[in-house]
Formats: sequence, C-alpha cells, structure tokens
Amino acid sequence: MNILSRFSTSLRKCAPFLLCFCLLLCCTACAAPRHQTEDRLQAIQKRGYLEVCTEPYFAPFEFVDTTKSGDAQYVGMDMELARYLAQKLGVELRIVPLEFSALLTGISEGKYDMAISALAYSPARAENMNLSQGYYFGDDDYGFLVRQGEENVYNSAESLRDAVVVTQSGSVQETLFREQVKTCGEFKLVSSMTDGFLMVSEGKADVCICSKASAKLYAEANGGLAIPDFSLSVDESLSGVRVGMPLGADSLTEFVNACIEELQAQGQLEQWHQEAVEYAAGLGLE
Repeated sequence: MNILSRFSTSLRKCAPFLLCFCLLLCCTACAAPRHQTEDRLQAIQKRGYLEVCTEPYFAPFEFVDTTKSGDAQYVGMDMELARYLAQKLGVELRIVPLEFSALLTGISEGKYDMAISALAYSPARAENMNLSQGYYFGDDDYGFLVRQGEENVYNSAESLRDAVVVTQSGSVQETLFREQVKTCGEFKLVSSMTDGFLMVSEGKADVCICSKASAKLYAEANGGLAIPDFSLSVDESLSGVRVGMPLGADSLTEFVNACIEELQAQGQLEQWHQEAVEYAAGLGLE
C-alpha cells in the first residue's frame, strides 16, 4: 500500500472523530454571546470615552437646545445623568442621537455603551439588554393626547374603535396599545413622539398614546391640545425610567446602579427633572 492509500484509509477511520470535533466547535460558537462584553466597564475606561445613544426629542428627559452646538445641545434630565456617569468614570462623553428603534437595536447589538433615553421596562427589552434599576418614578402615567374639545370623545380604550391612533415605534406605549387597546380605526407608528404630537395637532391623527407628562409640556407650549382623564394600566413593580446596556455588561450595570443609588440619596435626580421641566418650558419645546 502506497503512502497516499495509507493516508486515505487513515482519514476514513478518523472521519467520525473529525465530524464530532467540528460539530463541537460549531456548538461552542453558537453558544457564545452575540456580542462579547467581557468587561465593558474596563473597556470604556481603557478607550477613554463613554458612548451614550439617545432619542433627543422627549422632554423633559432629553431634548435639543438649538442655541448650543455639539454634544452641549443635548440637554434634559437624562443628559445630566449621562454627563455624571462619564465624569464618575473619568472619561469623555460622546452622545449619539438616534431614532428610538435604532437606539434599541444598537444597544441589543452592543454597538453603544448605554442608552439613556427615558427607557421604561418591558420583558422584551430585558431579554435583549441589561437594564439598570429605575432612577425616576414620577407621577407619570401613559395616556392620550387629543385635540382640545375631544377630551370626552377619546377617554377610554374602547373609545378608540374608529380613531386614527399614533405612537412611537418600539416604545412601551406601542406595547400598551397592543395589549390594552388592540383595535382602532387606523394605527400608525412614527420615529419620535414629537412626530405623533404633531400629527394630532395637524389633524392627521386623532389620538397619540404617550407619556402624559411629556404631552402636558407639549400641550402647554403649543396650544389647541388636551389630555383626557384616562390612563393605561402599568405594573408598578416594573415602573421607573432605566438605563439600557448591552446584554452581559454586568460590571457596567453594577456601576450604573451604584451611581443611581448615590444620586437618589442626594435628591439630585428629582432636582435634575424639575430643572429640565423648566428648561423645556422656557424653550417652548422647539
């Protein structure tokens, strides 16, 4: 038997073992996390900057001051928190403005370090990202924004049967609609809640499902709008605004939670919120 024949015979004998080895490698690769977050906290400190994404059109949490430029134009309670976290880490802050759906995707894929954008808890988000403990628990409810004079027309989930309803894509409000309203005349999704407010104001939609606190700010600044005396049901144990981080970034999550506890003890978060409400009102939410 020549060398080639002996090699061929040996290869056939080893084939089952080679197949098992290859399958083991494939299984190991599939079991690996979608994105390596070995120690995101150390990675941030090593590179020298914290990359935070936000959808900057949701006052008083995040909004734009057009009199400023660069990252300084992004203001509000959440932006104060982002600056505080970067300062505590001793790194530069880089703010990345995104549409809300892109923000959620970016964090779930590990493209950014944090999403600080008035994120509420949802089971789907908890499966795709690490969420901090809640850091703001105001008397904020989710309800409707309508045109003035229609507060008694659209004041329950059932009253939306023939209405054109709009809300932000990927938001908790979209989830609440699908769970509690379910049917309406037409359902539309927009990239920002401000777009939804504008559609109601312009008569392109009858109802925007939204945060009642943000709707109140918008209505006061723009006129002709009202908020019915109705709220959608939210599990209080899951309430609170949170920071989103890539799945598996546990040391970073622990750091953020420690900072939140520190700020809550100082009353700083509530102060930032009140200052942001006044700031947004002064700008007219433009």
